[in-house]
This record gives sequence, structure tokens and C-alpha cells, in this order.
Amino acid sequence: MSELIEKINETIEVIRKTTTDNYGIGIILGTGLGGLVDEIEIEHEINYSDLPHFPLSTVESHKGKLIFGKIGDKKVVAMQGRFHYYEGYSMQQITYPVRVMKFLGVQTLFVSNACGGMNPLFRKSDVMIIVDHINLLGDNPLIGKNEDELGPRFPDMSEPYSKDLIELAERVALENKIKLQKGVYVAVPGPNLETKAEYRFLRAIGADVVGMSTIPENIVANHMGMKVLGISIITDECFPEALKPVDVEEIIATAMEAEPKMTLIMKEVINKL
Repeated sequence: MSELIEKINETIEVIRKTTTDNYGIGIILGTGLGGLVDEIEIEHEINYSDLPHFPLSTVESHKGKLIFGKIGDKKVVAMQGRFHYYEGYSMQQITYPVRVMKFLGVQTLFVSNACGGMNPLFRKSDVMIIVDHINLLGDNPLIGKNEDELGPRFPDMSEPYSKDLIELAERVALENKIKLQKGVYVAVPGPNLETKAEYRFLRAIGADVVGMSTIPENIVANHMGMKVLGISIITDECFPEALKPVDVEEIIATAMEAEPKMTLIMKEVINKL
């Protein structure tokens, strides 16, 4: 047995002291987007600090809890707080909870984030479904020895975000009169925001929004055969010729303001699965 699988089993062993249920749906809540937890009929909570081999959230608004419960009649496990490359964690540490989720039974992963909008048709507080991504983090969580028990050496990424889930999210948004954008997410290391020249470059290579997360978790989820739905909330407008300074408090406030739209979409998609 590999070291990674041994670690996963040790984490699962601790979780199983709290719950023996299987959870088909996993949720990762991004910056300022922890409110979906209010929609979960919570059965159990475990602090990351109580789980062996789990990193700890160091970013404002990330509470650092694994939440177990139900949305409607669906069993869900939610990360209230995620990890980022800029916190100094390795790609393997960032994605470790996704590995653990798979061992808890997760087949469908919902990932959310706050991001900067570069598409001139997008506006602050818009909700965007991720249809594809560009990895500019300079690293990949699959580098190193492949664990064949977890997934293939060269996983296919022709559909990193499930078309079926995207169509379902679009239908939910239409039914609830929520304006929904679709686009390409690019991830950069951070933690600084981008320069005007960088925004021009990122837009030129085909990205609609920019953030500092999500892609590592998506890669590992695809490696393990999960279906993924990614949702972004646009917290600031990154148009080079009209760029204004922005701070993290403003970003979090915008994310929290727009969050009910994202929460409704996620909740209804889960109910319709």
C-alpha cells in the first residue's frame, strides 16, 4: 500500500468514528461562499485540525470544517474552507480532501470560487458556470508517481466540467430567473491580484475570469472519475483600461452579496440529481 493511500485510510478511520454513512455528493466552498452550509441539514461537523494529514485553512472567511449532512434527500459532505497554492501548500495537500471525499463515496463534486471578471460582457456579482479552464499555476497535483488504484496515469480532460451538470444548472437558473454566464476560468498562483498587462494577456489566451483555486481539485476529481460542476462568482471587474484598486474585504462582501444565487443553483441541481 502506498504512503498516500495509507494516509487517506488514516483520515477515513477518524471520520468513521463520527459517521459510517456514504456521501454521494461533495461540495467545496470558496472565499466568502460558506453560506450554502445553511442549506445543509447538518448531522456531523469535524474541524480540519482534528483530521490527520488535513491542511488548515489560513485565509479569511474559510472556517476549516468538514460538514456532513443532507440537502433534500441527498447525502453531502462539504468543505467549509479550501486550500490554496499561495498558502504554501503543495498541490497534493490542496487536493487531499478530494481524495478523501472519493473514499467517502463522492461521485459528483461541486466547486465554487470567487474570481475576477475579464470578459467585457460580465459584471460584478454575476454568477458564471465554468465550462473549461486554463491551468497557469505552474504545477499539477498528478506530478509524481501515479497511484493506479486512484486513477489513470494520463487522465482525459476533454470534459473537465460535466456537460450534463452544466445543462442542469442552466435549466435551474432559467426556472429561477437567475442571469447565468458561462465561460473559461484561468488559475494563477497569486496571492497578489493581476496587473493590467496580465489581465490583457489572460483575456487574449481565452480566459473569461481569473482566480487562484479550483483547477487542482478539478484535475484530481477527474483523475478519480468524479463528475464536476464549477461555479464562479465575479467579485470584481478586471478591465485594463478602467482598472480600479480592490481589496479582499470588498471581494468577500461582493461574494456574500451574490452568494444566494449560487446557493440556490447548487441546491436545486443537487435536488434534481
